[in-house]
Amino acid sequence: MSFMTSKMKDYIQLTRMDKPIGTLLLLWPTLWSLWIAAEGLPKLDVLLVFTLGVILMRAAGCVINDFADRHVDGHVKRTENRPLAAGRISSRAALLFFFILTLLAFLLVLTMNTLTILLSFVAVGLAACYPFMKRYTHFPQVVLGMAFGWAIPMGFAAQLNTVPNYAWLLFIANILWTVAYDTLYAMVDRDDDLKIGIKSTAILFAGKDKLIVGLLQLSSLLCLGMLGWLLVLPTVYFMGLTIVAGLFVYQQKLIVDRDRDSCFKAFLHNNYVGMVIFASLFLSYV
Repeated sequence: MSFMTSKMKDYIQLTRMDKPIGTLLLLWPTLWSLWIAAEGLPKLDVLLVFTLGVILMRAAGCVINDFADRHVDGHVKRTENRPLAAGRISSRAALLFFFILTLLAFLLVLTMNTLTILLSFVAVGLAACYPFMKRYTHFPQVVLGMAFGWAIPMGFAAQLNTVPNYAWLLFIANILWTVAYDTLYAMVDRDDDLKIGIKSTAILFAGKDKLIVGLLQLSSLLCLGMLGWLLVLPTVYFMGLTIVAGLFVYQQKLIVDRDRDSCFKAFLHNNYVGMVIFASLFLSYV
């Protein structure tokens, strides 16, 4: 029993089920798209499929990420005790688990329309290739933004059987936001990543990191504001964006000294950003 309990804990740690922040950061943009596409409460089956899909694909993404980083995680203070890096789960078992999780997510998508099914192949491709990007480019955060945001066109496709042009504006806003908060995350590991040769926007931006994160946050807000203007959303939506602007200012205050713990706290704080945007959309369509 203790062996089974220990293995279960390892798989929970592998999928980050004990750390829901990633699931939430993937869920919020998904809900944004569904609420806008439905102009209020989306179809129940669509909402259920996408919520479960977010949980499964975030878990699958964590598994393939740890598989890609299994030889380097042991050299990073924050990740040295992860199950693959520590040898508590084998590479073969991790890959099998990734395919099972992806298959379950695909079976859910099969209940949707053809366009949504076709778009899901791109989602899997982005999720699978993202972890390997940090070896070849300083912009893995952009690929992460695309992976985390691909539920946006899928959400519109599931609800409307088409992807309107303004959906891509929401997609771009999410990419900009994701690059900003994942740069904060990468700032936590920057010293370790430099030693082992891992690339990130935090390394590329160097001493301009705080400024560029701020510009990314501002650009994301401008895209969201433009979206609200195009959709003629009510004042409550723009009030929400004003609150988000305040949250971004607070994050800038947190990272002023680039302290590791403070950068990580600023990253986690983005859950509130996603929540406030969703709340403003929810209230806009009440």
